[in-house]
Amino acid sequence: MIESVVYEHMDTRVVPLFDFKRELHPDALGFIISGAPILITEVDTEPYLEQFEWIKTEEKPILGICFGHQMLGLTFGALSNRQREDRDWQTVEVIADCPLFNKLPTEIELMEDHCEAISIPKDFIHVAVSDATVNEAMMHHSKPFYGVQFHPEVSGNHGAIILENFVHICEDHNS
Repeated sequence: MIESVVYEHMDTRVVPLFDFKRELHPDALGFIISGAPILITEVDTEPYLEQFEWIKTEEKPILGICFGHQMLGLTFGALSNRQREDRDWQTVEVIADCPLFNKLPTEIELMEDHCEAISIPKDFIHVAVSDATVNEAMMHHSKPFYGVQFHPEVSGNHGAIILENFVHICEDHNS
């Protein structure tokens, strides 16, 4: 699913992945690419990468969550790998300054639900790590693109702050 953030804290549109066309969302302030029950190490990723081709020229903020994080990375040349299953709370350590983690401590508990990971693609900065996954979070060097392997939407207050920070990123970018 791709969610377009339109107005502060309220107006969002949820669009099924293969129904999404970037040109149909000219007023979007940003985009969230959600998780999905798809194992990128077990499927042909080409149809997904074709669907995400628009990202390469996008200027609006993007937040990739789990599958969205993986697709964001693969679009920019990351490699994928299978790893042990992690479907529980994990301590994530923030290792680089990133506006997505404003107002949060450097170590936070966040919910995981995955068994795959990606490398850090060229032009991205490694932002967070855990014992379960090296690339817990990343951000593009010059574009407002962020990816998180964990699930902020089910991670309580810390996750809510991350999502709120993304809304602020969208507002600041579009002001």
